[in-house]
Amino acid sequence: MQRILFMTGSMNQTLQMHSIAAQLPDADCWFSQLFSDSPLLNYFLNHTSVLNSTILSRKFRQQAETYLRQQGAQIDYGAKLHKYDLIVYCSDMIVPNRLKQYKSVWVQEGMIDRYTFKSELVKRAGLPAYWCGDTSLNGSSNKCDIYCVASAGYQQFFAARGTRASKMVVTGMPNYDNLEQYRNNDFPHHNYVMVATTDMRETYRYENRPAFITHATRIADGRQMLFKLHPNENKERAITEIEKYAPAGTLIYSSGNTNHMIANCCELITQYSTVVYTGIALGKKVHSWFDVDELERLMPVQNGGESAAHIAHVCRCYLNHQGDKTTFNPQEIAPLPETVIQLNEVC
Repeated sequence: MQRILFMTGSMNQTLQMHSIAAQLPDADCWFSQLFSDSPLLNYFLNHTSVLNSTILSRKFRQQAETYLRQQGAQIDYGAKLHKYDLIVYCSDMIVPNRLKQYKSVWVQEGMIDRYTFKSELVKRAGLPAYWCGDTSLNGSSNKCDIYCVASAGYQQFFAARGTRASKMVVTGMPNYDNLEQYRNNDFPHHNYVMVATTDMRETYRYENRPAFITHATRIADGRQMLFKLHPNENKERAITEIEKYAPAGTLIYSSGNTNHMIANCCELITQYSTVVYTGIALGKKVHSWFDVDELERLMPVQNGGESAAHIAHVCRCYLNHQGDKTTFNPQEIAPLPETVIQLNEVC
């Protein structure tokens, strides 16, 4: 039986990886939180708090492993127990040297942070992508053998940043490929202006949160407001700020189904958040710190929730390839069929 290691990170990344593995019952699937074999990075991880807000941290590892154990999944943190036939990455910003020998697939997890001067500097200098301190270079390293991307727009997006287009397959993105389903929900509130915040400060990026709240309040123009906090935020600080700068009676949620909240809103205000795609898919008026026209071009494929099956099919085809990495052409299995039945006939 072929053995696959799925790299996990945030809960969204973990859920995506688990959904892909569920489509591969014929493989021996294992999971590991993303890890590094860099002595410098591991020093910062183990002896400082610098990386506490990143997916390398103990907090995110514990969340992921708790979920995976509840699902009966097999865990091999650090890939110490086995050798593998395939590694499926949620980020190509960290690819441990001792895993580079294995076949690899990268899966897009969400929106990519804004490309900045810092991103360009890191890339030009040949420094590790994680030195950016954000996800602006995720998907752009060209280190993995195959890249599963959310849309044709994102294929062009990553190609412009350095990953060969010939490596990419448009599969859709699990968790964001069936957004219409969220209209059916039991969230008790309706017709509010929703604000979805981002964990910029927790990931060492500048944000003037009072100014953002004031801006959102002006957009709401007296209508009921609802704030949904990013799960990685300092909850107490964020709530204090909202209570100070937003109108009295503003609803604040630090947990709950964000997509259900978006489905029930009348207008959506975001910063740098993948949930803006839910708003676009559901026909909401959206605001973002990204260009909205560009977001519409990048919009993840809506395929009724089949992205995990499509990605699993890519993995299976690559595993079954008899040659080495250099002789496999991902374009021979792309574009992928629209249904799982058709999909299984390609290879």
